[in-house]
Amino acid sequence: MTTTDTLIPSLDDQDAAELMRAARSGRRRRRLLILSAQIALVVLVIGGWQLASAQGVLDSFTYGSPSGVLDQLKTWFTQGTSTGSIWHNIGVTMEETVLGFLIGTLAGVVLGIALGRIHALAEVMAPFIKAGNSIPRVVLGSMFIIWFGLGPSGKVALAVVLVFFSVFFNAFQGTREVDRNLIANARILGASEWRVTSQVVLPSAMTWIVASLHAAFGFALIGAIVGEVLGAQAGLGQLIQQAQGNFNANGVYAGIIIIAVLALAAEFLITRFEKRVLRWRPTQLSGDTAGL
Repeated sequence: MTTTDTLIPSLDDQDAAELMRAARSGRRRRRLLILSAQIALVVLVIGGWQLASAQGVLDSFTYGSPSGVLDQLKTWFTQGTSTGSIWHNIGVTMEETVLGFLIGTLAGVVLGIALGRIHALAEVMAPFIKAGNSIPRVVLGSMFIIWFGLGPSGKVALAVVLVFFSVFFNAFQGTREVDRNLIANARILGASEWRVTSQVVLPSAMTWIVASLHAAFGFALIGAIVGEVLGAQAGLGQLIQQAQGNFNANGVYAGIIIIAVLALAAEFLITRFEKRVLRWRPTQLSGDTAGL
């Protein structure tokens, strides 16, 4: 083979490059199509809602209107609320949510792995875990209001409970699903139980744990909002409760929109974290949750 032949890609290499370009182009077209469909759906719903309100098909006092929601958001962001600036209320809710998320996740991972590794402990704790998971969260929220008052502690506690069970069951099942051959090989090589847990079990269960974080943050946000609705001095849930008490449908929708934006931002960050932590997974598996 001459030097010229080595510089010119073979027909197979050219075909492979062409296939890769076609695949990338196809993915771009698919993303563009999905984005266009999403935008069209939003325009259809909001436009239909606004038209129905303007034409009197929907009672704007009861159902609100997109223009009314926009005015309410403008008022909150420019003039503030009765409990301070909108940023203060957002900060209160996010502080409760993040604290509940972090504490609940840590507790769920630690206890889930511990019970997954120690079968006797799992048998002892099983009825208590099941009983705790069966208690309605609204009841717990009312109890926490009595115990901790109207401050953020009760909301954090409710968020912790919601997050804990979501993460715990995934961590527990992920620990039970670890390949027993890996554990046996690690023990044969002289690894201690701590090293087996930290270097074999935890990495193997990480897919289960990280997958639970998507739902866990949503549960943390729900816990904070529900706690604020039950009783609070500030926060987005308290704003929604005020709007409900004043029969202000636009205020309720405005609060929901802010919560949805915060949830989507958190989902984006968790997805980035998942891709960084689980880079070893095949691409098609890493992207499975992207469309959820």
